[in-house]
Amino acid sequence: MAEVIKMPRLSDTMTEGVIAAWHKKVGDPVKKGELLAEVETDKATMDLESYKDGTLLYTGTEKGGKIQVDELLAIIGAPGEDISALVKGGAAAPVANKAAAAPVAAPAASSAAPAASSAAPAASGTPAASGALDLSKMEEVILMPRLSDTMTEGVIADWHKKVGDMVKKGDVLADIETDKATMELESYKEGKLLYIGAQKGDKIAINSLLAVIGDEKKVDVEKIKAAANQGAASQDAALGGATSSGGGVAAGAAEAATGGAAQASGAAAAVEPAHSGLSVSADGRIKASPLAKKLAAEKGIDISQVAGSGDNGRIVKKDVDSYVPGGKTASTAASATQPATGGKPAALPASIGQVSYDEVPVSQMRKVIAKRLAESKFTAPHFYVTMSIDMDKAVESRAKMNEVSPVKISFNDIVLKAVAISLKQHPALNSSWLGDKIRINHHVNIGVAVAIEDGLLVPVVRFADLKSLSQIGAEVKDLAQRAKAKKLQPADWEGSTFTISNMGMFGVDEFTAIINPPDACILAVSAIQQVPVVKNGAIVPGNVMKLTLSCDHRVVDGASGSAFLQTVKSYLEEPLRMMI
Repeated sequence: MAEVIKMPRLSDTMTEGVIAAWHKKVGDPVKKGELLAEVETDKATMDLESYKDGTLLYTGTEKGGKIQVDELLAIIGAPGEDISALVKGGAAAPVANKAAAAPVAAPAASSAAPAASSAAPAASGTPAASGALDLSKMEEVILMPRLSDTMTEGVIADWHKKVGDMVKKGDVLADIETDKATMELESYKEGKLLYIGAQKGDKIAINSLLAVIGDEKKVDVEKIKAAANQGAASQDAALGGATSSGGGVAAGAAEAATGGAAQASGAAAAVEPAHSGLSVSADGRIKASPLAKKLAAEKGIDISQVAGSGDNGRIVKKDVDSYVPGGKTASTAASATQPATGGKPAALPASIGQVSYDEVPVSQMRKVIAKRLAESKFTAPHFYVTMSIDMDKAVESRAKMNEVSPVKISFNDIVLKAVAISLKQHPALNSSWLGDKIRINHHVNIGVAVAIEDGLLVPVVRFADLKSLSQIGAEVKDLAQRAKAKKLQPADWEGSTFTISNMGMFGVDEFTAIINPPDACILAVSAIQQVPVVKNGAIVPGNVMKLTLSCDHRVVDGASGSAFLQTVKSYLEEPLRMMI
């Protein structure tokens, strides 16, 4: 009996897969364990093996095509077997992906034989049965991929190809700035780059039209663009209520916030003609790319004085780079509106200051940090436990360790090791809240918060309880360097079970940290300070460090959190215990 193979979920964030290659074609015999196809996910290209013997009777798409998770990928059965009901989704059959509950999607083909031809109309731009193109199924179309688990949109940091260039499989098309890193986007097909959906510096939402690659004689780019616009319009219509009600309030607030600037620019326009190259939209806003605005702000250039060379006079990066001040400036024009004294602007008394400020666009990383931490703070009921640690022996032990260690061991490495061992004894803190259940992790993966220029990244030290201090030191140093260089990959920051945030290097006495979802706890590590302490009845100088544990009260109780800190304290105050 023929069996259906659905597109499996090959990563935790995967929503669709791209067929990078088929190793079998329709009609070929297939044995259990043989390689069927290579599937490109959002994280890697992975091999897909057959789980049964038989003949490949049907494939859901050609090489380069996209298939959603749980949709029909292939059918394997006996030669000549009738599979029309399976293709249409009208008959039950064992499914390769046992966990899949969604019904099999029904492709346009009615049998295995026309499978290849069924893909051709879609590729050539023929509307689907619903009357609109399904861009996700068109191999010529490249949509903005989800390059990280929290990504909602990307910024085009750079294009490596321009419209009209020939593209080969594996060529780097563009650099995409996500909320966590700048990543290279490679082409998974060959052809001519016919269209790009966003310019360098522009933001584009995931699953929006990014590029079209193919044969210009066969691909109707205008239809693809129209379908993309129709999809965006449909989404806007679905959100119409929010736009017409809340959106109006938001728009009004934005207008109020920018009212002063609008009045200033309006006053300048009243006394001086607009710049010859300036492009202004119907609502009075200057047309400029986000990158151009950012560069202009950094250089102190009035964007309204820059001539635009982009589409419809839009100001782009090169316009700002090549801008040379000349003629009247915005300040000159604005001064013409001030009350004059003897033909000169009225001078302000020296004692009066001048209101000024900078407005910096919010980066993708900062947006996601704001969203995730706000959700954590206002969803998870936080409570905090603080404990002082006598670090005298840790200071002494670290100096001796570094005399023989191949890698310099930091106090953060010692804390991380102590925490990892303690979590094995207190599994309740190595847990996650999942709504209707609590996941208690048996492995210890510790996230280490790393401050970078744009915000914060949390790379993960996996199986930290099983690693030596020198291994932890080398790994943390490597992760921190790659984080600051934006070279981390999604696998480097996913899967933490507990997080450590250390601000001791900044001399911080004490602080509390916000839990990093889905972890149940985060440990805030402060500076080691020399303070007077009482030992054996005498006041002597001592090295003291404060640790503050933030706990999700849905998962961890106060007694559990306190017991955990007591264990961490015992290891840090007697570091040799960690070696046993």
